[in-house]
Amino acid sequence: MQHPGRLTGKVAVVTGAASGIGAETARLFARHGASVLLTDMNEVLGNAVVNAIVLDKGTASFALQDVSDEARWAEIAAQAERAYGRVDILCNIAGISGRDPKLNIQTSHTAGPRLAEQTLEQWNQVMAINATGVFLGTKAVIPAMQRAGGGSIINISSICGIVGSHANAAYHASKGAVRIFSKAAAIQYAPDRIRVNSVHPGFVDTPMTAPGHSNPDVARKRLEVTPLGRFGTPYDIAAGCLYLASDEASWVTGSELVIDGGMTAN
Repeated sequence: MQHPGRLTGKVAVVTGAASGIGAETARLFARHGASVLLTDMNEVLGNAVVNAIVLDKGTASFALQDVSDEARWAEIAAQAERAYGRVDILCNIAGISGRDPKLNIQTSHTAGPRLAEQTLEQWNQVMAINATGVFLGTKAVIPAMQRAGGGSIINISSICGIVGSHANAAYHASKGAVRIFSKAAAIQYAPDRIRVNSVHPGFVDTPMTAPGHSNPDVARKRLEVTPLGRFGTPYDIAAGCLYLASDEASWVTGSELVIDGGMTAN
């Protein structure tokens, strides 16, 4: 396999890497020469992605992880450094929508309950994975990145972290938290050459969005507000993560990379 070299010699940790944007990002990083530790709650799919990377002559391994568990984060950071010698990149991609996981087709225009019907338990679950998980991951890798002389932390937010909508308020709040957290972390750790940026996908076809996009009415309305007229693909987002992870983005920190087909330009 010929590596283009954009990440040659770098070590990356990618959460939520068993499917969707996380899996595509892990594959793309490995294709560009990085050694990748993939983490997820789905061990079967996670190992399948690793096997595909190795078959393509890339370097990757898998670790089971709940990103809301602080002790597990310490183990993940140590495992990556022990296995590959350093940590250069963290992609916080693991996330949940707040939708009932048993729903195969979304029956309303919002992926989760409306605010008045949302329980504290539902709110806390979304915040724990989408926001607290990003905080814990960032905190965990900072010492390793300091030892490596710098690094790039890429936090997946959403267009829902920039604009409001009728959708799940907990999801909006969690993604808004990721956006501003990334800016604060970027300022704090710029002296250590640790860059922190957020990525804001629009409507992307992934397993998480499949129930919504399986509803023709929901899909139609989302496409109507997307000027480029198609849903994003996991590769569209992974390509943005590749740029932020690479040395090409060495002067980029505290920024928001919006990849949304023009949706927020409306």
